[in-house]
Amino acid sequence: MFIDRVKIFVKGGRGGNGAVAFLREKYRPRGGPAGGDGGKGGDVILVATSRKHTLLDFKYKKHFKAGKGEHGKGKNQKGKDGEDVILYVPLGTVVRDAESGEELCDLTEEGQRCVVAKGGKGGRGNAHFATPTNQTPRYAEEGEEGEERWIILELKLIADAGIIGLPNAGKSTLLSKLTKAKPKVADYPFTTLHPNLGVMELDEERRVVIADIPGLIENAHRGVGLGHEFLRHIERTKLLVHLIDVSDGREREPLEAYELVNKELESYSPALVEKPQIVVASKIDSLSDRELLNELKAHFEREGRDFLAVSSLTGEGIEELKELIWMRLKGL
Repeated sequence: MFIDRVKIFVKGGRGGNGAVAFLREKYRPRGGPAGGDGGKGGDVILVATSRKHTLLDFKYKKHFKAGKGEHGKGKNQKGKDGEDVILYVPLGTVVRDAESGEELCDLTEEGQRCVVAKGGKGGRGNAHFATPTNQTPRYAEEGEEGEERWIILELKLIADAGIIGLPNAGKSTLLSKLTKAKPKVADYPFTTLHPNLGVMELDEERRVVIADIPGLIENAHRGVGLGHEFLRHIERTKLLVHLIDVSDGREREPLEAYELVNKELESYSPALVEKPQIVVASKIDSLSDRELLNELKAHFEREGRDFLAVSSLTGEGIEELKELIWMRLKGL
């Protein structure tokens, strides 16, 4: 199950109390105060890993509390620190405070860590409070409470290129031809209910991570259809492969479909529509009038866009598209 947004509660451990103790040993009748400090409470820490691809771990378990610090002991012995709670999240996880909306961290690198709830400080033992006028203090500090908060984890896929387009434009099928990914493919809208990732390998040294983004419909930026839940996955991509259906059985005219998707991108974030795009005419094996491809090519050349025509069924244009994707990414 692909889960890309969760809300969880995190709490750092309470610090241990400082001890009230006095040193009473043979030959040291005036040993004085010897209460040790309490241990620090454990932290709740998020760690990014490439081994996870969804936030499913947090769908059912929502509360995470770190260990308490141990109380201080006599003979100036410090209590043990509380155990940290380590939570592993996928690369690309953005962490926000649920109440304020403040972004706490953006975990994009392997092993990157983020402390989301600090443990409380341990209290000082009575040994710290001895003075010339009070040589036998009978008090110590209590440990502090750890931080606690509700946080939102939001996953944004990290891919070099993202395939976008209306539902049924052929995105999942194209991804399966460009990479070894095996997304679900069928002839009805919203086959892709979550983003799929695949790796395109041209040779041993040239590899590109490609994401198939679920189809966008009009007013997707307002949450219509699959909505903005998936628009955010485009934000990290460097290059967009914009697929338009040119088959005889298409539901919209190619330019209308192209403009509609770009309008949704811009409504969600103007920065998205500024990303480099390769416009790809799909399903050309089902196109009877090839003159349409010449018209589209002329149109997009005037716009300064790359244009290619492909058929995922016959393989026409697939190798050329692979090379173009690599060349455009190399130039960014």
